[in-house]
Amino acid sequence: MTKHSEIIQSSPKGLKTINFQYLAFIGFTLLLVLTFTRCANVQRPTGGPKDSLPPKVLNESPVNFSRNFQDKEIVLTFDEYIKLNNQFKEFSISPDLDEQPLFKVRKKDLIIQLPDSMEANTTYTINFGKGLVDYNESNPILNYNYVFATGPELDSLSISGSVKNGFTKSFDIKKDENIKVLLIPTRQDSIFGKRKANIFTGLDSSGNFKFSNLREDTYRIYALKEQNNDRIFNGNDEWIGFLNDSIVLSRDTSNIQLEITKAYPKDFRTLEKKIEPTGNILLTFNKPINNPELEIVHPSDINTSKIARYSLNNDSVRVFIQNKELDSVKILLSADQNIRDTILIRTNKNAKYDREIKPLFNITNKVDRTSHIKLTSVTPLANVDKSKIMLYEDSVSRRNFQLQQDSANQNLYHIRYNWRPKRNYELVIQENALRSAFDDTNKESKTQFTMDESDNYGNITFTVNGLDSTMQYIVELTNEEKEKVFDSRIIDQRNGKITYTNFPGGKYMLRIIYDANKNNKWDPADVYARKQAENIWYLDKTFTIRANWDQNETITLPK
Repeated sequence: MTKHSEIIQSSPKGLKTINFQYLAFIGFTLLLVLTFTRCANVQRPTGGPKDSLPPKVLNESPVNFSRNFQDKEIVLTFDEYIKLNNQFKEFSISPDLDEQPLFKVRKKDLIIQLPDSMEANTTYTINFGKGLVDYNESNPILNYNYVFATGPELDSLSISGSVKNGFTKSFDIKKDENIKVLLIPTRQDSIFGKRKANIFTGLDSSGNFKFSNLREDTYRIYALKEQNNDRIFNGNDEWIGFLNDSIVLSRDTSNIQLEITKAYPKDFRTLEKKIEPTGNILLTFNKPINNPELEIVHPSDINTSKIARYSLNNDSVRVFIQNKELDSVKILLSADQNIRDTILIRTNKNAKYDREIKPLFNITNKVDRTSHIKLTSVTPLANVDKSKIMLYEDSVSRRNFQLQQDSANQNLYHIRYNWRPKRNYELVIQENALRSAFDDTNKESKTQFTMDESDNYGNITFTVNGLDSTMQYIVELTNEEKEKVFDSRIIDQRNGKITYTNFPGGKYMLRIIYDANKNNKWDPADVYARKQAENIWYLDKTFTIRANWDQNETITLPK
C-alpha cells in the first residue's frame, strides 16, 4: 500500500475528529455570547414585591429653571433604567416649536436635543405627561416638568381651572381624555386659522388643568376636543369651550371654568343624502334648520304627495314618496323661506325597494296596566284595521280590547285591555292590517307576552320655585347616566309643578334646561358669535320613585 493510499484511507476518521472539535468550539462560543448578552440586557428582577415607585431624578444638566439658557442638550439622570411610553402623545414643549426636540434614552439618562428655532427671552416648559416610565414596571413619573428661559427673566405666572361637559355638567376621563386647553395671546388668536396654538396643556383625571411659567400678557383660552390633533378649531364634530372675555394676566389666575359642547357649525351643509332600502329619502344636516321647507323639483309629479318627517331637532328629515322608478331626485331645501341647498341624488332606475311596513311596539315580553301597548311604525300610517288585529289570552280570542289613535301623534296607536296576571298573551298583526298613504302594507307578525305583576309604579310631584317670568324651561327626566330621556315637558312661571304619575320605580335624574330663545330645545355654544350654551341645571342628587308611594318635592332654581 502506498503512502498516498494510506492518507486516503485514514482521511474519513480524521475529518470526523476535526468536525466534532469545530462544532464543540462553535457551541462554546455561542454559549459565551448568550451569557454575556443576557448579562448586558436590563432584566426584570425575580422574586420580592412588585415595584410600584416611579423613577426619581438624581441630576439635571443644566439645572432646572435655568436662565439665559443657551445649551443644545439637556441630560436628566434617574435612579433606575427608564424608557419612553407613547412619547409623541405625552411629551410636549410649551410654547410649541416648529421643529420638535429629540428624546433619546441611554440606560438611566434621558437626553433631550433642542432645535435651533427657540425664541429669545422666552420661558419654555417641557412636559412629560405619563410618557417617562421605569423600564420594568412602566411606572410613570408624574407632575414633572423641565423649565428654562432663553433670557434673563423666568416667567412665573400661572392660570388654572377645570373643564367639564356643558350638557352633563360633569367630566368623564374615559370620554374626555383627549381634551386640550389652549392659551393664545390675543395678538395672534389663531383658533380658527392655519397656525396652531403653541401654548397648551392637558387635563388630569378630574378635568383640572394648569399653565405655569407664563409671561404677563392678554390671552384667550379654549378647551378643545378635536379629531385631528392639530390644535386648530375645525368645527364639524369637534367640541369646544371658551370664555367670552380675554384674560389679562398680571398675577396668578385660578378657578377658570370651561364647558365644552359640540361645535355649532358656522355654515350649513347637507351631510348625508341617500335613498334608503325602503325607497324613502334620508337627508341629514350639520346643524338644525329653522322653519324648513322641502320641494321635490324632479320628478315633480311626486312632490305633492310626499310626506316629510323632520327629527326632533330639525337636523335630519326622512321623505316618504310613492313607489316609482327613479334615476335621480332633485330637491330644494329652504329655511325661513330662503333656499339653503339644492340636493341631487342619483340612483339605479331598476333598484328594488323593500316597502313593507314593519310594526314597532313599546313592549318585549311584558305589558303593564299603565302604558299598555303602543303601536307605531317608521312609515307614516294612514290606517290601522282593528279587524285584522287579533289578541289571544291563553289561546282564546279576545275582541274587547281598545284600539285608539294618539291625539298628539297620528302615527301612534294605543292597544288597551284589562290585562290579567298569570295569563299568556299573543298579539297578531295580520297581513294588510297596517296601510300607508302610498298603499304599502305589512306582513303578519306575532308577539307573545305576559302581564308585568311587579306593580312597581309610583307618583312624584316637583314644585319648582325661582322661575323667571321671561324664561321658558325644558324639564327632562333621565337615567342616572343622564343619557336616556324618559320624559320631557315645557314649563314656565305660570305652571311650576311637574307631576309624574304611575311612573316605573327606580332611580332618576332631573334636568332643567333654561330655554332662553323658547325654541323647545337646548342650544350649544356658538364660538363664532361668542355665545355660550343655554344654561342647564341638574338636581344635585338622584331621586327614587318608590312603588305605591306618593311623593312631593320642592326645588329652587338658581337664577
